[in-house]
Amino acid sequence: MSTSGNNSFHPPFFILLGIPGLEKAQFWIAFPFCAMYVMALVGNITILHVIRTDHTLHEPMYLFLAMLAFTDLVLSSSTLPKMLGIFWFGSCEIEYHACLTQVFFIHTFSSVESGILMAIALDRYVAICFPLRHSIILSTSVVAKLGVAVMVRGVLWVSPFCFMVTWKPFCSNRIIPQSYCEHMAILKLVCADTRTNRGYGLFVAFSVVGFDIIIIAVSYIMILQAVLCLPSGDARLKAFGTCASHICVILAFYIPALFTFLSHRFGHHVPQAVHVMLANLYLLVPPMLNPIIYGVKTKQIRDRVVNTFCHKIP
Repeated sequence: MSTSGNNSFHPPFFILLGIPGLEKAQFWIAFPFCAMYVMALVGNITILHVIRTDHTLHEPMYLFLAMLAFTDLVLSSSTLPKMLGIFWFGSCEIEYHACLTQVFFIHTFSSVESGILMAIALDRYVAICFPLRHSIILSTSVVAKLGVAVMVRGVLWVSPFCFMVTWKPFCSNRIIPQSYCEHMAILKLVCADTRTNRGYGLFVAFSVVGFDIIIIAVSYIMILQAVLCLPSGDARLKAFGTCASHICVILAFYIPALFTFLSHRFGHHVPQAVHVMLANLYLLVPPMLNPIIYGVKTKQIRDRVVNTFCHKIP
């Protein structure tokens, strides 16, 4: 273990390897990663700008989309700049506290994103099943309280990750065979019993994601029942259309998250490069796809974006 002048149990820095086994290809892999990051930045900033400037979009669904766009910006920006530094410039060292900060932001805002997807499912349920009371049930203050609640939940649930690991002594090995700092990767460098840390990590994963998925599933079961009772085929099609973009976003977020979670804990025979690529794409693909999905599927946002760019072109 490393002991500095302040008798710290932790090393002053860690070394991120990037993508083990693909070191020679990392320089070129960085280009599509950078392109995806730029798309995520431009798309989510555009969504935020359109919703902020157009007061007709200050409704629950679009306010939740603004929260989702902000969350995606934080998630992608907490990892991609450092990742590109590793791939292009060999900047592999990351200071201990910077590593823990990255862990905090990644896990907190992953929890927040899951909570926002749950809130959007509730919004779709209320909009379809109680259309006349939608604005009353989901008022602006209720939307704000839901946003604060999912943020507080993320902070309170994830903060113990960072505090608990600081109490553990680290081995002399400082190498993290990944492109960014992650809770389980750091625990593998600890020279002590980490069963409590691992158990708490599983508790957070199942309590947060499990709760959110249950609410999402129940909401869509209720929506399906309500839609099938509609007398008109056109009405049913329109109702399903309002949910299509949200379902795509849910799949884009939870499927990579599930593969990453399972490969971390049970995929001992999965090649390290595959695991790291999945982990990288999990934090990059949803932030890139979400504004595209909502921009294409949501007419109001699509029209505002087209009008915004048309006004800027002489």
